[in-house]
Amino acid sequence: MALSILYRDDRLIAIDKPPGLLVHRSDIDRHETRFAVQLLRDQVGRRVQPVHRLDKGTSGVLLFAFDAETARELGKQFETNAVQKQYLAVVRGWPPESGVIDAPLLRRHDDYGAAVSTEAQPAVTRYRRLATIELPFEVEGFPTSRYGLVELEPLTGRRHQLRRHLANIAHPIVGDATYGRGRHNRFFQQQFGCRRLLLMCAGLRFRHPSADEVCIRAMPTGEFADLLDRFGWRAQ
Repeated sequence: MALSILYRDDRLIAIDKPPGLLVHRSDIDRHETRFAVQLLRDQVGRRVQPVHRLDKGTSGVLLFAFDAETARELGKQFETNAVQKQYLAVVRGWPPESGVIDAPLLRRHDDYGAAVSTEAQPAVTRYRRLATIELPFEVEGFPTSRYGLVELEPLTGRRHQLRRHLANIAHPIVGDATYGRGRHNRFFQQQFGCRRLLLMCAGLRFRHPSADEVCIRAMPTGEFADLLDRFGWRAQ
């Protein structure tokens, strides 16, 4: 499996992570045998260290460092929310044109077995609606069903923050088996053959250890891209 490389220099490398691929080994998914760290190491012939993580179902920009010092420097930027992150998601319903979700979140297990805490942590997400569609199908008792394409900017970095925040405002991400709506997930599977979580990291902007600003972007691919084309959202 060849990973798509979006950026590379002597200290950093970024890939377009496909959905369904874990970043590294997890106690939760013990049956998995493929991991982004291992695949990328074998592909480029060098050790790599993930600077951040994406959920298994989330695709898009995933950043690695070639050395421990660079990994620490970039890791601090993620920890202090100094990295600007842009995501795209397809959600149930039509959210407002724009807004900010400011809702603290309890820590929960993620795909990598992070410990649970009973203390809520501040969590803020900025969003902007890019496109909408109304389909002539009954999914939840209404004669039609509405969906939207949204751009998301997490201003904090909590576990499953985007998925949980969108569920909190009644616009869950399509394909989310944990926080989403099963009826809509099944509808997309049956009607469009789309079985993935419709969430992707479309861009990262950060300060390179050399002091230059770097912006890395990824485009929707596979089922995500096919769905955007089908809905007429490709230009968004």
